[in-house]
Amino acid sequence: MEQSKNMARIAYTALEEKKGEDIKLIDITGISTLADYFVIASGTNQSQVNALVENVEEKLEKSGYELKQREGYGLGNWVLLDFGDIIIHVFDEDNRLFYDLERIWRDGKLIENIDNL
Repeated sequence: MEQSKNMARIAYTALEEKKGEDIKLIDITGISTLADYFVIASGTNQSQVNALVENVEEKLEKSGYELKQREGYGLGNWVLLDFGDIIIHVFDEDNRLFYDLERIWRDGKLIENIDNL
């Protein structure tokens, strides 16, 4: 669990560095075996979505974490990064509203402050 918390902090910070919008961190440990955390963020356009994804990948891999799977890269509307213990979703604004993962995973615990992780 400590490893997944560290991964979530790194991903959150990497998204902030590239001006990701409306970054959310959801603890799903009690409701899913998929992962411990979802990290969700938005970019304003395809270029920013790709920059957010690249920064997260770079920071996590430099910290020794292996990317298990990446889906949607290059399309710029929804990219999923699966690092095993955490899953990062980076959306454009329209797809974020459409898929509304925060509502779907509302049974998870929203982490309001990354410092409390």
